[in-house]
Amino acid sequence: MGALPSCSCPGRSSVTPRRLSELDKGERRRAFLHSAIAVALAWIVLVGVYYLVPVGHPSDARAFVRLGISAGLFAVIVAGQTRRIVRAELPELRAVEALGVILPLFLVVFAGIYLSLSHASAAAFSQRLDHTRALYFTITVFSTVGFGDITPATDFARIMVSIQMLLDLVIIGAVVRLLINAAKTSLTRRPGVSDES
Repeated sequence: MGALPSCSCPGRSSVTPRRLSELDKGERRRAFLHSAIAVALAWIVLVGVYYLVPVGHPSDARAFVRLGISAGLFAVIVAGQTRRIVRAELPELRAVEALGVILPLFLVVFAGIYLSLSHASAAAFSQRLDHTRALYFTITVFSTVGFGDITPATDFARIMVSIQMLLDLVIIGAVVRLLINAAKTSLTRRPGVSDES
């Protein structure tokens, strides 16, 4: 039973990627535990920061600027996570960890936007949002559940929710596929492996 393999090694280019199925039972269990802890910490930090950051009162124009900056930051993080997957010793598990960071980031960005809109105008949504209601609303939109208890009530709020809905499709389709392909690419670059799709 060897030491726990590192799930990502940004500075190590000599790491040979391995499949989870190649690990013995103990190594696999430790690797899963390590990843579960990393994802749990990411959620705790991101949601904690969301609850601690003061709520602004942006104008509609500033909300679009904030969305643009958040989208740029999000793209940089996705690119960084993709690079880490390609360099990881366990790229399959690293892809799961990356999704575990990207998803809560996406949710808290939109929750923050909705929260700011609600504080700027009480009429933006069917009820005034606090941190919990904004996060709850964002998750119901993302999961397409849409209970209807909170709804956008102004055209600008509807536009922001529509943007989230469209970006939800991008997250579910393109970003997940990108992370999976990064893991596959890493595994096919192993010495002596031509294609293991």
